[in-house]
Amino acid sequence: MRHAVIAIFLAAAGLAGGVVTAGNETAPPSHTVEIDGTQFNPARLTIKVGEAVTWINRDPFPHTATSVRRAFDSGSLAPGQSWRHVFDSPGTYPYLCTLHPTMKGVIRVQ
Repeated sequence: MRHAVIAIFLAAAGLAGGVVTAGNETAPPSHTVEIDGTQFNPARLTIKVGEAVTWINRDPFPHTATSVRRAFDSGSLAPGQSWRHVFDSPGTYPYLCTLHPTMKGVIRVQ
């Protein structure tokens, strides 16, 4: 009985292993794209279905991360601001900064 109580406590506290989320499920991996020097870094990223990408604006002026096919749009990200998107479908997602159209990237979801 005592071991069962300890196991329940550890699970509730998130100490039983893995990252615990609302449904006691392990959170999927997350990836980061830094916006710095008027470019996306990395510009090409391969992830799995269900994983998230977070864009962080490290430049001193705003940027966007906007899908060419309208699958996602961060809106304007101020300096220091970030935005996260979960990719639920496989495919190739080219994107750009609508404020600086020469800035381009690709997310490939397997």
